[in-house]
Amino acid sequence: MRVLITGSSGQIGTNLALRLLAEGHRVFGVDRRANPWTDAFPTLLQDLAAPQRDFRGGIGGAPYPPCDIVVHLAANAKVHELVEQPHRALENINLTFNILEYCRANSLPIIFSSSREVYGDIHRYITDEGSADFSFTESPYSASKIAGEALVYSYARCYGVPYLVFRFSNVYGRYDNDIERMERVIPLFVRRMASGEPVTVYGREKVLDFTYVDDCVGGIVRGIERLLAGKVTNRTINLAYGEGNSLVRMAELIGEALGVRPEIIVEPAKRPGEVSYYVADISLARELLGFAPQVSLAEGIRRAVAWSRGGEAD
Repeated sequence: MRVLITGSSGQIGTNLALRLLAEGHRVFGVDRRANPWTDAFPTLLQDLAAPQRDFRGGIGGAPYPPCDIVVHLAANAKVHELVEQPHRALENINLTFNILEYCRANSLPIIFSSSREVYGDIHRYITDEGSADFSFTESPYSASKIAGEALVYSYARCYGVPYLVFRFSNVYGRYDNDIERMERVIPLFVRRMASGEPVTVYGREKVLDFTYVDDCVGGIVRGIERLLAGKVTNRTINLAYGEGNSLVRMAELIGEALGVRPEIIVEPAKRPGEVSYYVADISLARELLGFAPQVSLAEGIRRAVAWSRGGEAD
């Protein structure tokens, strides 16, 4: 199996590529930055958001090796950053268009990485795939993911591009500690608590569905296999753990894993565009993919802390 991964230098892309390589598959990465963790697979440095016209055999004249499927993970993330810099949300839409054009020109299926953010802050205790509504859009980031999904659906209908859309939720674990580039809450809290610094949680009642990266990658791999086999096509699926935890509980678990008593400051106000409650309904993933996440938040935090401190994560 030959897999092209966009956003291959990010956390999910790196973990997915290494998993596929370990299983004997071939991987080609495309990203606008070099991978800070591994050089185990070739990566083309390219800005996929730039305007393009040539999609035969590559994008913008850059040759890509033959592949069987594209896993499109590349995106500008972090909700509050795109609130402050909304042009980066437009870049997300542009790069998704370019990747879809590449898939159309080369008759390739696509897996598109969407987000729980498409559901908005609607306080539904079980959020299934049919409950997303653009009228609940909270931020430019979530709007860019809704737009990306819409483009994927349109390319399936107009051009026959097979797809799976996966809506991820708060993926964490190994290869997520480059917080100078993009601040992530779990590695940030690990770093601050390990240094004896306080951490701040915005919203005591904020509850999210945290997904350990191995569970996320396992779901993607199952999707790749089933999409290429024609067993599951043109579906939108939540990939998450399926259980909610408060940010305060998450912070407490980090303290336990580090063996410290953390100073947790709770601020009442949330930042613009952020969702305060989300727990995924993963029944469709179980049904279509045989998806069965294995790593609870307590165990995942233990592994994440061990990895961040130079030990074994598993």
